[in-house]
Formats: sequence, C-alpha cells, structure tokens
Amino acid sequence: MATSSQDIERVLGAALQPHSLRVQDDSHLHAGHAGASEGRHFSVQVVSERFNGLSRLARHRLVYDALRSEIEHGIHALAIDARAPGDP
Repeated sequence: MATSSQDIERVLGAALQPHSLRVQDDSHLHAGHAGASEGRHFSVQVVSERFNGLSRLARHRLVYDALRSEIEHGIHALAIDARAPGDP
C-alpha cells in the first residue's frame, strides 16, 4: 500500500510530538517527471521541541529515521522544513 499524507502525519506525530505539523502531497506537481512512477512526493513542515539545539542535518535525520518504513512503501521525495519552537 502506498504511503499517504495521513500515514506520515501519524508517524511523525508519534515520533516527534510536534507543536505543529503539516504534510502536503505534492505528487501531482511531478506527474510525468523522471522518478514520478517510483513513489509519491511530499512536503513536511514540522515544529518540535525535539529539534532544539540540533543542526538542520540532525533535524532532517530525525524525520527520515522516523519515516524509514514509510519511505520503503512509496515515498520518492520528501521536502522537509523542520524547526524548533521559536525558530524564525
């Protein structure tokens, strides 16, 4: 079964206990592009205390680690905006 926005929200909500979380399916923007048939494209905006004091790379790693099983089920691309509370 292909991963949905709701699946990503469920997994990240449990893993990161975010203050805010927005997941958008951007697959329709990539229809016909190379790789589009390999999975879906998503954008994630997440604000979580778990990101306090972490670099951008470390924040992205937390997101990817949480979504490891979902990536195997149909995420081709993931755009991540990961912030700690109070970040601009």
